[in-house]
Amino acid sequence: MLQSRLPLPALIIIRSTESLKAYFVGRSGYLGVDGGPNAGVKTMTELLIDRETYETHAVHIGTQQKSADMAQFIQEVRADGLYLIDIEITDGRIRAISQFLNRYNPANIMVVSARQYGQRPARKFAEAIGANASVGRFIPGSLTNPALRSYVEPDMLFVTDPAADQQALREAVNTGLPIVGICDANNNLRNVDLALPANNKGRKSLSLLYWVLAREVLKARGETTDEAWAEAQDLEDWESTF
Repeated sequence: MLQSRLPLPALIIIRSTESLKAYFVGRSGYLGVDGGPNAGVKTMTELLIDRETYETHAVHIGTQQKSADMAQFIQEVRADGLYLIDIEITDGRIRAISQFLNRYNPANIMVVSARQYGQRPARKFAEAIGANASVGRFIPGSLTNPALRSYVEPDMLFVTDPAADQQALREAVNTGLPIVGICDANNNLRNVDLALPANNKGRKSLSLLYWVLAREVLKARGETTDEAWAEAQDLEDWESTF
């Protein structure tokens, strides 16, 4: 069983805008002001990694369907109908999410991925930051039924895909857990508190996202540097072998 939960103020402290003050009323996936091309995320002059790496790993390649929730994160639509996600917003959200995760005891963070391509990077991410991982099929009741051997009581949930991980998402909502999720162009953000807009279906995209996010979490703790992380953690080793 995971350790006891943090006091409520630790969760509220990051919710300074109206949309986040409404956390217990409705979940939106927004950090910052509602709407607008940058969705309240300050544009960074220097990305965490170079734009070419983001692009070669297809982090910005969305789907051919766009939800109303995700419209604010879309930069353009390609000739083949694929919606492209704004890399600068994705980069800014990685920074914000790494800070948010560090507000919690890592042992009380649960990372889930039902999607095959997300299982290996999600597991490695959890191991790197000291969190718990549930990959593959999520056993119903794991967050709500104390009688199950799989039952845990995390303080927050990190989902690889709100659609594929809907069972875990639903249980987290029922138990009042804050939810962070990697959200593609077609995802609904209704039950996501903090969205990371990015390609959540690609093997290379998911490996890069989790690799960078782990690095940023550990950098904020003073446990690594860009150089040390790159030397110790081969990005290709984070990629799914499925």
